[in-house]
Amino acid sequence: MIAIKKILSTATLISVVLFSGCELDKFPLNGPTTGTFPATEEEATMGLYGAYKGLTLLDAASTPIWHVMDNITDIGYARPGNNYTSPITSSLTTDNALAIKPWEAHYKTIARCHSVLDNLENIKVEMPEDSYYQLDAELRVIRAYCYSQLIELYGDVPLVLHALGLNDTNLPRTAKMEIQQWIIDEMTAVADRLPIAQTQYGNVRVGRVAAYMLKARVALYSGQYTVAAEAAAKALELAEGVYELTAFDASLDYCNKTHAEGEPACSNIFGYAGYQSSKEWIWVAEYNQTISGNTHNQGYYMASRLGKGASYWGPTQNLIDSFQAIDGLPIDESPLYDPANPFVNRDPRLDMYCARPHARLMGIQYEPNASFAKVNNYWPVIAGQSNTPAVVNNTDATNAYRSFSGYLWRKHTDNADYAINSASGVSDLNVGIFRYAELLLIYAEAKIEANDIDESVYEAINKIRSRAHMPLIASNLSQSQLRTALRYERKIELCNDGLRWYDIRRWNLAPQIMNGYLYLNRSANTWTKDVLVDIDENYSPIYNHGKASQYFNNQELVYRENKDELWPIPQAERDANKSLTQNPGY
Repeated sequence: MIAIKKILSTATLISVVLFSGCELDKFPLNGPTTGTFPATEEEATMGLYGAYKGLTLLDAASTPIWHVMDNITDIGYARPGNNYTSPITSSLTTDNALAIKPWEAHYKTIARCHSVLDNLENIKVEMPEDSYYQLDAELRVIRAYCYSQLIELYGDVPLVLHALGLNDTNLPRTAKMEIQQWIIDEMTAVADRLPIAQTQYGNVRVGRVAAYMLKARVALYSGQYTVAAEAAAKALELAEGVYELTAFDASLDYCNKTHAEGEPACSNIFGYAGYQSSKEWIWVAEYNQTISGNTHNQGYYMASRLGKGASYWGPTQNLIDSFQAIDGLPIDESPLYDPANPFVNRDPRLDMYCARPHARLMGIQYEPNASFAKVNNYWPVIAGQSNTPAVVNNTDATNAYRSFSGYLWRKHTDNADYAINSASGVSDLNVGIFRYAELLLIYAEAKIEANDIDESVYEAINKIRSRAHMPLIASNLSQSQLRTALRYERKIELCNDGLRWYDIRRWNLAPQIMNGYLYLNRSANTWTKDVLVDIDENYSPIYNHGKASQYFNNQELVYRENKDELWPIPQAERDANKSLTQNPGY
């Protein structure tokens, strides 16, 4: 049995003795008071760590928000219910739990930042100058990151830059564009006050690379492509020798094969081992079972039924059909693609990042089709207890709450959680906020959209494709062809990282792809080639609905323009703040 103990470095952020496992929301009786806090550098550092912990408090279905968001887009699907079906059917309400949580959590973290920032200058003379400016900069990066999330979800929001008093009850909304520029200016001001990286803290604390990456991402999202390219280029320059792509491990050889061969795994990047040693992570949200309230149960919600999980989240058929064939062509063009045997000759990331029929997942043969009454459990072989797998009843095909899409996520899971998966289980697998692969793609997209195309654009995209053992993109592509290549990589490489919701809105694709149908192969049926009409220039599959409905379940999608670009402002916030206007359509 794989040991699940988390191996913690003495430098790990929230395992430092400063917290001693106490609840970060509650100061000890002999600790600081709000009137004088922070009174010492130690107290200021404690407040900084409280702000970092605040980032981990935003979840849904006990899953950190980063791994929820893609499951309300075209590439992922959640168990049907009000919280996760309403965002894709234009029926969110002002009191929907999912829509409320980010507003509450991000402003709470911003308040934690202000509890230190407002009085930090009072202890400046007692601190080394470098320490003072670094602590100030870290808090401002955290605050700016929270605002970057708020404006993408809600649009215009109140820009609060100090702790609020009792009379500060009517705060108007600040324009999204103004906040975007404020973030860019903030990162310009503070980035160079940070060390290049803080790897000694497992990249839980931000460094200069992270600050420039945040600047680049916000500039990209706001259409300031030259600014984005320059900031991303600076981040890549600083990252040299510190951050890089991590090669997939030897289990890459099991891609495009069956459960009998072995199990693909990407835990050396996205699992416990990855957060220990991968150089791909630039900024990480840390979870720790020794800290009260600092765990999640993501492993349970993402795992199969036979993996002792809830099968709550999973990729859609729309995503599965987006993966290229191994020759680098879309499946509607590649001679290597066979719809009767659709999981061979495909981009290996299909198997590295997703679990599909006939594969091994968390040590067990994964078969959603009811014709597989029994499946193989390979844990006795893995544990060295037997030379042959055990045979078990296939609840992945019979349980009423088996995967609703027919697929499951492999990315951001770790087989070590098999030992603790349960409805009441807890996991402290970390979650990545910024990753080197995304930085490469930010740089490439910014250069493409600025029409400043050179060899560095090809190099950025091809680094990611080479890691996946996929063919390099052709040279001398047009701007539109490079845009297609870039959008493929963002869709595939960044799947389940929580960025798709934002991408399809800023590219103005949501009105098209979030109207119509999601296809869900819950019964793992085989299908014919004529279900697919086209893979378009954005790598969105276009289906013959009549044919596709013969093989797949479907979820009707509704997207209303001038409404579903944003989430509603929570009604409770508007009741408390009479100056808050509501977003259109709610």
